[in-house]
Amino acid sequence: MTLHALTIQEARALLRKKEISAVELTRAVMARIHELEEKVGAFITLCESSAMAQAREADRRIASGDIPPLAGIPIAVKDVLCTRGIRTTCGSKILENFIPPYDATVIRRLREAGAVIVGKTNMDEFAMGSSTEYSAFKTTRNPWDFTRISGGSSGGSAAAVAADMCLGAIGSDTGGSVRQPASHCGVVGMKPTYGRVSRFGLVAFASSLDQVGPLTKCVYDNALLLQVLGGHDPKDSTSAPEGVPDYSQALGADLKGIPIGVPREYRSLEGMEESVSQAVSKAIETMEGLGARCVEVSLPHTPYAVAAYYVIAPSEASSNLARYDGVKYGFRAPGVGDLGKMYRKTRSKGFGPEVQRRILIGTYCLSAGYYDAYYKKASQVRTLIIRDFKKAFEKCRMLLSPVAPTPAFPIGEKVEDPLTMYLSDVFTLSANLAGIPGISIPCGFSGEGLPIGLQLMGNHFEEAMLYRAAFCFEEATAFHLKKPPL
Repeated sequence: MTLHALTIQEARALLRKKEISAVELTRAVMARIHELEEKVGAFITLCESSAMAQAREADRRIASGDIPPLAGIPIAVKDVLCTRGIRTTCGSKILENFIPPYDATVIRRLREAGAVIVGKTNMDEFAMGSSTEYSAFKTTRNPWDFTRISGGSSGGSAAAVAADMCLGAIGSDTGGSVRQPASHCGVVGMKPTYGRVSRFGLVAFASSLDQVGPLTKCVYDNALLLQVLGGHDPKDSTSAPEGVPDYSQALGADLKGIPIGVPREYRSLEGMEESVSQAVSKAIETMEGLGARCVEVSLPHTPYAVAAYYVIAPSEASSNLARYDGVKYGFRAPGVGDLGKMYRKTRSKGFGPEVQRRILIGTYCLSAGYYDAYYKKASQVRTLIIRDFKKAFEKCRMLLSPVAPTPAFPIGEKVEDPLTMYLSDVFTLSANLAGIPGISIPCGFSGEGLPIGLQLMGNHFEEAMLYRAAFCFEEATAFHLKKPPL
């Protein structure tokens, strides 16, 4: 039995039957990390000693019959979530040595559920990127092809799951940062409804867009993780006072008669590779074979989504990142006596080029004389995009689209061309603008053997419907069973 290759569902069953121990499982996962980390580069910080202590505690609880839902399950966490006593870098030099004094709410919920946190995963700096090439520490490589990107900004989390370096992982999604790397690495990634999962302790990028979501090897595991993560949190003013349904109850229900919308605008977008188009077309056929009714819908303001997003997100980032000034915490440039010079030098040396670019764009968009022309106008476009989705959901229960226009591209191909890089998120960022849930599931492979993801988007708080459809598709196909040739 290869322990590190287990799904969460399989490991839970074995742990409860006492056929394996949490300590054995955690050791197997740690051995896998040590075997592959130099090639993949999925982690910024490993938590080996604390993980083993958590595993021993999980075994004690299992032996006593007190078995929480994730008891003994090794989980990796994106390094944008605060972890008490464990450094949280956000992939940035400016927070390279920052150790939070508290846990994010999702970390607390993982601990309470008995999860074993094995480490903090690599990411684009402050979650600003689509390839995990903008990390200040390393580039995470795709387990399917080490010459290609893993996606971003949660590339470390997606690569760790794909390479069996954990049984599940947590990421964050501001414009596609869970779904796009999930697609590129051939795993399942969910961006929940805005407000479904607490953001307390999530280091902010764009506060009206950020969401925390799980990445897993299969749909069942994803539903289980979201069950643990979701729920109202009084510490987060944007947390919705909504109960969390039992997502496992949605798995196994059929799709007969369920209308699924296919946006006509997504079919005509430039830059989509033929392999992606073919995989999605076959996925539509599979859905129809499962009894769903695929109907054409329109999202007419789709062409404006990228422009609106790249005004709103940098504007909010410029405000959120103003706190990193070298005074309160984090990196401070040495040898500077003047306060103004210290600010400039600290931020110039502490932030990487992509973060600096977005701060400058955002500051300009919010500046006097330009606010109405940029941020206000982008917010108005966002309202039109929300209305597009509301109108579409009058005709269907969910929407179907690609996740990304291409499979994973070669490392370095787009890093000097930010506009082309930004267009990698053309299918995903509208869900963030509208605050709706979206899931990426494996739906095929390119001619080079690279994974391709299918995106399903639902109405607000309709994650159960997305899991229902994703599980039906997964049961009817075998894409999720294929492993990278490591």
